[in-house]
Amino acid sequence: MALEIIIGDRKAKIELLSQNGNLIRVNVDGKIYDLDLMMVEQGVYSILYNNISYNVELIEKEDYHHYTVNTLYNSWDVEIIDSEIKYRRNRHPENNEDVRKIFSPMPGKVVKILVNEGEKVKAGETVIIVSAMKMESEYKVKKDRIVKKVLVKEGDTIDSNQTLIVLE
Repeated sequence: MALEIIIGDRKAKIELLSQNGNLIRVNVDGKIYDLDLMMVEQGVYSILYNNISYNVELIEKEDYHHYTVNTLYNSWDVEIIDSEIKYRRNRHPENNEDVRKIFSPMPGKVVKILVNEGEKVKAGETVIIVSAMKMESEYKVKKDRIVKKVLVKEGDTIDSNQTLIVLE
């Protein structure tokens, strides 16, 4: 699974090659990195690379694709371009806000479902939380909607791009 990450005017292609517990191998623009990655508290990660420890704080902005990333000395605005964003931009270039299905761009496990069928949800409200690659992602609605169908239950293992919730 490859992602593009935009940091300022730089776009980097990142691909998770393997994972064994906290040990991960990633390809960043053709260079391989072996990392020991651990979430030490919500939104704060410890990364060990070449016996040097780095602490990184991720602060979610308006949606789960935009973050402020803080280290000890620097701060960056970051945008994550995953398969969901690419699909939406290609499918509906004129209106990227009209999303009627909630799905995870990567395989994972449903942690919590925060809505019921028939329930009205407001723009920005979290409807489901999915754990993937040891990180929890909150999926939110972009516009006021009604939950038409919940297709999964808490604890379910999901595939990438599997529809989780259908909205009206």
